[in-house]
Amino acid sequence: MSQSTTIRVLIVDDHSIVRQGLATIINRDPEMTVIAQAEDGQQAIALFREYQPDVTLMDLRMPQIAGVEAITAICAEFKAARIVVLTTYDGDEDIYRGLQAGAKGYLLKDAKPNELLSAIRMIHLGQQYIPPEVGAKLVQRMSNPKLSERELDVLRLMAQGMSNLEISTSLSIGESTVKSHVNRILSKLGVSDRTQAVIIAVKRGIVSL
Repeated sequence: MSQSTTIRVLIVDDHSIVRQGLATIINRDPEMTVIAQAEDGQQAIALFREYQPDVTLMDLRMPQIAGVEAITAICAEFKAARIVVLTTYDGDEDIYRGLQAGAKGYLLKDAKPNELLSAIRMIHLGQQYIPPEVGAKLVQRMSNPKLSERELDVLRLMAQGMSNLEISTSLSIGESTVKSHVNRILSKLGVSDRTQAVIIAVKRGIVSL
């Protein structure tokens, strides 16, 4: 490949050791080069504007501005942005939010180097890259009933161990309203009690403890 057709990659991750590892793998490939590295979403947006890379590898969980927010901001400004979510999390909510924000692919950090390079090539060609196990979780998420914003608020407070009364005080709503929200949450998540609801919500990436 000539220099002009080298795939230019931006790496976004808050762990420097991860960035260095990815950069080593990518720079070893004669058809690719890492042009910049960012350690949070804020830097990612600024560096994307500056370099306009061909492909961006974006971590989801970062300080300041997280991955989903950064993807949303970049895709709003640059419609042709090609972003791959790269994360240790495979909760279906994370996958769904990342792709909904505009990412073109999703890769777990335990992927083999060859898989990483293949994903970058596919995304660069304008294709999507979603491994089968990630695709299965995405299908599952899309068939699940969506929690409303208020139900998410209640669920987050449930995850903090709050009682219905404490939640009602915190959100300034009646205790009976909280009870009906809790019942709807249990029904939508397909569980029978609050503990199971929190376990499922953490597993799927809907809330984090």
